[in-house]
Amino acid sequence: MSELRLNGKTEDGNHLALVDGEGKNYSLRISDTLRATVNQPRLTSVPVEAVQEFISVKEIQRRLRAGESFEQVAREGGISVDKVERFSGPIMQEREYILSRARELIMRKDAHRSDLTFADVVHAKLAPRGVDTDSLAWNTWRLADGTWHIELHYPNRDGNGIATWNFDPARRALDPSDDNGAWLIGEEAPTRVVAPGIIHADNSHPSRIEEPRIEPQIPRIADLFEAPEEEAVEKAEPPRLAVIRETPSAADSQDGITARAKVPSWDEIMFGRKTDEAPEDN
Repeated sequence: MSELRLNGKTEDGNHLALVDGEGKNYSLRISDTLRATVNQPRLTSVPVEAVQEFISVKEIQRRLRAGESFEQVAREGGISVDKVERFSGPIMQEREYILSRARELIMRKDAHRSDLTFADVVHAKLAPRGVDTDSLAWNTWRLADGTWHIELHYPNRDGNGIATWNFDPARRALDPSDDNGAWLIGEEAPTRVVAPGIIHADNSHPSRIEEPRIEPQIPRIADLFEAPEEEAVEKAEPPRLAVIRETPSAADSQDGITARAKVPSWDEIMFGRKTDEAPEDN
């Protein structure tokens, strides 16, 4: 095994530059695990003294186990990043251990009946597409139900792809939690759960009140041929009947009127005779 010598950091500041005895250059990504390992003298023990009264050691480790970064814990806890790193060793070791167990999980067998691990299946999917497997970035943190969230960052045509899984170490079960995770291990995408709606029993609740439906007004066929201004035209008032007298009044006589026309009776109209005429005997 070649011995490597530290030659400083790379230009981007995210890797360590290493060189061996033959002058060959190597790089090592500066991860949280590496940072915690370097800053932790004894990884198997944790100082018991309190960091500050703002946040306890137990709370620091709980947040790191849940996936929060050193900077986030330090900012919200009111302490420095160096003090967070002092108590991060066991937690980062635990997260790296869970990752190793997940990557070593047997997924299936190949054509030669050889076991293919989770890492083998992922590499077999990405390597033919020109992805450098050394550039893969793995991460994990514990969820509230006790399972672990596995996350993989890999380069793609859009710049960076992300695939996620849910890992249960007790059952040794690994299930994809997004479409990319399902694609990488050749399984179907997880079914998206649709949250059921809540229907209130109270009829007066806003969710139960239906908006009135406005039915379209369909005109009658007869209305299409009526004049639009028909309603505005005043209807002619029917003529009123006037009494016509046969004998002129005194005022009529002064005006030279000697007689008035007589209105024919109904019998005269229907039978052509006057009312006072008696019918002839046959």
